[in-house]
Amino acid sequence: MSDEEVSAHADPASCTQLPWRPEVAWFASDLWCEGKPFEACSRNILNRQRAAAADLGLAFNLGIEAEFFVLKDGPDGPAFATDRAPLAKACYDGYRGLDNLDVIGDLVRAMQGLGWGVYSFDHEDANSQFEIDFSYAECRTMADRFVFLRMMAHEIAREHGLFATFMPKPFVNQTGSGAHFNMSMADIETGKNLFEAEEDPRGCDLSELGYHFTAGLLRHLPAIMAVVAPTVNSYKRLVKQGQMSQFTWAPVFVCYGNNNRTNALRIPLGGGRVELRAADSSCNPYLGAAMVLAAGLEGIRDKADPGEPQRENMYLKSQAELDAMGIKELPHTLGEALEAFKSDPLSRQVFGDAMYESWLAYKEDEWLGYLNHVSDWERDRYLKMY
Repeated sequence: MSDEEVSAHADPASCTQLPWRPEVAWFASDLWCEGKPFEACSRNILNRQRAAAADLGLAFNLGIEAEFFVLKDGPDGPAFATDRAPLAKACYDGYRGLDNLDVIGDLVRAMQGLGWGVYSFDHEDANSQFEIDFSYAECRTMADRFVFLRMMAHEIAREHGLFATFMPKPFVNQTGSGAHFNMSMADIETGKNLFEAEEDPRGCDLSELGYHFTAGLLRHLPAIMAVVAPTVNSYKRLVKQGQMSQFTWAPVFVCYGNNNRTNALRIPLGGGRVELRAADSSCNPYLGAAMVLAAGLEGIRDKADPGEPQRENMYLKSQAELDAMGIKELPHTLGEALEAFKSDPLSRQVFGDAMYESWLAYKEDEWLGYLNHVSDWERDRYLKMY
């Protein structure tokens, strides 16, 4: 009854004026309790891993690709924000992009006004789905910006009579929304990208430090999945095809490779960074960044080797071929991911006891609630069958 309350300590460097309500400023904050940083604060959890990187003379840079849907409320539920007929594949469609240019344009202008360095935006693969790409930053700054971006997208869409959703897979027959993590380590003094390589015998333009980091991620990727893909819905995105007419290009295997979108970890053309394609737009970016950073630092300390990169379409491999290559699949459900999270000591090490216990209990209750829910699919299939 007399326990001290948790208080928010605003980070002055994060001060952001709301573009849609300029008389209001937003601050990212660290939680404190009993005169010290609160162990279970998401931002403090990331701060601990940032400090571990700094001890090695490293800073973790992160870019997050923002994918989301802009929708409207229709008489039968959520509807695409266009009157045009839906396309099987709407990627880069000019007409549907123009239909939503007012809301996307307002959002991009707001991001540019904040100095975030937007360098591309487009209509994504699904109807009414968009992607905005902006400059990478130090990991905590990027996590702050991604949290603010979700709020800003909601508010600006609302001004246009629409709503934005960062739900990973809103429609069974449409591509889902990822939030690919683009990661690199820099020299903390000079800012030099230490993942860049002048010569790379493996042909991915990645340094040895980058390969060690990648190996650490591969070692812990099943547990990381519970954090970067943290919802029941997340795993309906992580399928090869499902009920779609073409491949989703979402990752389903624990492997890495060069500019190959069927790997969970991809080294894009030009090298110098590693992309985690399994992360989605519903994740807590502080916790996600903390987990990948801790795993990568372990790989760096151990000088771990990820093996040779995969350059082929992994979707086309048979189970026998995958078994022979020693490649396993990512968790298929949130339940499987939570089991991996529980069995990996890295999870408690990164989260700390308080957050580990409370977060895991919350997510297990979410999974159990989903399992106990009776869905329309079940009624449609079974109600008159028996």
